[in-house]
Amino acid sequence: MSKRLWGYQPRNERPEPSWELHPDTHAIRAGLARSGFGETSEALYLNSGFTYSSAEQAESSFADETDHYVYGRFANPTISMFEQRLAAIEGAEFCVGTGSGMSAMFASVACLVKAGDRIVASASMFSSCYVVLMEILPKWGVTTELVQGNDPEVWAKALSLPTKAVFLETPSNPMLEVVDIRMVSDLAHKVGATVIVDNVMASPVLQKPLEHGADVVMYSATKHIDGQGRVLAGAILGSESYIKEQLNPFIRHTGPSLSPFNAWVLVKSLETMSMRVKRMNNSAQLIAEFLESRPEIKSVRYPGLKSHPGYQTAQRQMDGGGSTIGIEFAGKQNDTFKFMNALRIIDISNNLGDSKSLITHPASSTHRRLSPEVQAEMGITGSVLRLSVGLEHPEDLLRDIEQAL
Repeated sequence: MSKRLWGYQPRNERPEPSWELHPDTHAIRAGLARSGFGETSEALYLNSGFTYSSAEQAESSFADETDHYVYGRFANPTISMFEQRLAAIEGAEFCVGTGSGMSAMFASVACLVKAGDRIVASASMFSSCYVVLMEILPKWGVTTELVQGNDPEVWAKALSLPTKAVFLETPSNPMLEVVDIRMVSDLAHKVGATVIVDNVMASPVLQKPLEHGADVVMYSATKHIDGQGRVLAGAILGSESYIKEQLNPFIRHTGPSLSPFNAWVLVKSLETMSMRVKRMNNSAQLIAEFLESRPEIKSVRYPGLKSHPGYQTAQRQMDGGGSTIGIEFAGKQNDTFKFMNALRIIDISNNLGDSKSLITHPASSTHRRLSPEVQAEMGITGSVLRLSVGLEHPEDLLRDIEQAL
């Protein structure tokens, strides 16, 4: 870089702290890579390619003998900052960013399996995850067995046959089913299976699956990690061996790349994620308790309520119930639509984990792709709504819900 550029100065390197930092501090400083300008806000590198000082350096870079960026589909300085920061928060060895949450889900599983392999998965999940496991992968000769609930004997029976991967969505979308990560992981590891947890609904703030025995964690970073409705992104976290030997070859050649701009947005979003998620969690707890007291509501599914069948498990592996509530009305679908249309603050939208409170009707939106039989197995009926609680003042949200009821 030319020193004639105004303000250019050598990078000021300081020693790293000698103590273990809190995840909230990692959210501000992990992965920080300042240029020679000493900028405070992380730099945005909007480039797809890189140059080399010699042909020999290019050769050694492609051979992974030299630490040098080679192509945007493989890595980029801004994307690396996001990956290193999220890995530090999660407590994972490595992280890989992807272009969307579903590309993260697909890659995390697909990199492990081949024709003839078998997957075991929790039965309640997001509809696109169901389509990947039950419709797309079977075309490749990969089969999936779904397991309901938390009965160790049922899981042990499902895992009695050779299994390559176990996929868990806990809490699940939209009915907030909770799976015992430690129990399933212990059973899966006995047969050599890799345990992948979709941690979208809890976020890294409220649940760290790796601490409970899981091998891999994946996110739709579109949700709480960005949390402000701006970008699509995904992330996969795991051990060095999983990332380098299984995931990276798949990612690099299939190309579900995260854009540098989206990565930069996420880097800044991580700085406030803990505050946002904790505020949303506290409000959701208040709203769930209020809804449970209303005669118009048949049931409320929220891991922070003692009435939730997975409450004790959630207490062991989560630091809160999350920001999302499953609501089943006592009436029919037209009653839920009337309620949605009467809301004045809460928006109708199929997204979640946003700073704005959002509500959707899963049977006709997010899970419409699934058959009525599969929806019923997941507990999704025409009377079910999913409420994603945002950052508005909880009293305003409660008043909005009360007047709509």
